[in-house]
Amino acid sequence: MPADPPEARLTSVMLVGVLMRRCAAEGGFATVLVKGDAISGVILLQLLEKSREQGLFERVPDYAGGYRLVRCGPDPEKGSEAMAQYIARRRGSDPDLWVIELDIVDAERFAAETIC
Repeated sequence: MPADPPEARLTSVMLVGVLMRRCAAEGGFATVLVKGDAISGVILLQLLEKSREQGLFERVPDYAGGYRLVRCGPDPEKGSEAMAQYIARRRGSDPDLWVIELDIVDAERFAAETIC
C-alpha cells in the first residue's frame, strides 16, 4: 500500500502575500520589513493599531495541527530600540525569519484570522 502524500501547506511567501492584500483591502497598512525564506520562514509580526505599538507576535504551530499567534519580544512600552534589538537577535539566529509590520484596527485578531 503506498504511503499517504504529505499534507499540503501554504508557503511563507503565500501567507505574507495574503496578509498584505487582505490588510490593504480592509484599509490597513502592511509592509515587509525583512524578507525571509519563501517556503518555510518563520513569520514575526510587528503589530500596530493607529501607529501605536501593540507588540511582536510569532506564528507558531499548535498541538491541534494548526497555528496560533504568540506574543514575543519586549513589551512595547520598552520602546522601539528594545524591539529593534530583539528583531536583530532573532535575525542573527534565524536568517530565514520574515518580519512584517501590520497597522490595522484590532491587529492581533486580524492577523490571527488571516494566517492561523
